[in-house]
Amino acid sequence: MKFDQPGIAALLADMDDATLDTLGFGVIGFDGQDRVRRYNAFESQAAGLRPERVLAQDLFSVVAPCMNNYLVAQRFIDAREAGVALDETINYVLTLRMRPTKVQLRLLAEPGTELSYVLVHRL
Repeated sequence: MKFDQPGIAALLADMDDATLDTLGFGVIGFDGQDRVRRYNAFESQAAGLRPERVLAQDLFSVVAPCMNNYLVAQRFIDAREAGVALDETINYVLTLRMRPTKVQLRLLAEPGTELSYVLVHRL
């Protein structure tokens, strides 16, 4: 599966954790209260954060506060409030707990689904 694959949100929702861990990009799945529920091995290794430290934590205030802004977190809020799908890819620089790292983030949310996703492709 590729980072830019069409329809990836539905594929991720049906994927078990072992398969999620085989992907070559970071996957962070979070619920409507922004609590991390899925965190794959690629992202764990790249970010240097063990799943035990990330799962059930607030994505935007605890795990990745560098994403708590209008470019990332606000887009999820806006999509939820409007009841519309979100599938946007943005160029971004991660800065927390690491040297600045250029990435592409793919922001995914579908109305009526349990989880939204941030996919992280390191450039």
